[in-house]
Amino acid sequence: MLAAGVTVVWLVTLCGYDVRQRRLPNWLTLPGGVVIVLAATLFGHGVEALMGAGALAGVYLLVYLGAPTALGGGDVKLAVGVGALTGIFGPDVWVLAALGAPLLTAVLAAGAAMRGIPTVPHGPSMCVASAAAIGLVVL
Repeated sequence: MLAAGVTVVWLVTLCGYDVRQRRLPNWLTLPGGVVIVLAATLFGHGVEALMGAGALAGVYLLVYLGAPTALGGGDVKLAVGVGALTGIFGPDVWVLAALGAPLLTAVLAAGAAMRGIPTVPHGPSMCVASAAAIGLVVL
């Protein structure tokens, strides 16, 4: 239960920071990813966490290198943590979160564009999609 609470606080903090500052700081993204992988390893899910982290971070890195204006480096670093987190719960949860994040960002961006806002941060969509995908399995 403590791990779930800490994870929710981490995700909410990341969302708030990205919305306010339009960036995801290393001091939030990188340690979070490391802690998730270490905790998963302690509870026997290290391989799943590493696979989820590597796969999502790899996809985000490819997008970042191919289209740097599409997302930021902080999103790539956050992909390690949320990829590990969703990987723990299995490939179905990982895929749902991985597909849900860009879809959510696209919906938010369309709404923002109608109000004259040129861009929206992607980090909150990553956090919300991950939490929602996990929630579908846990609840």
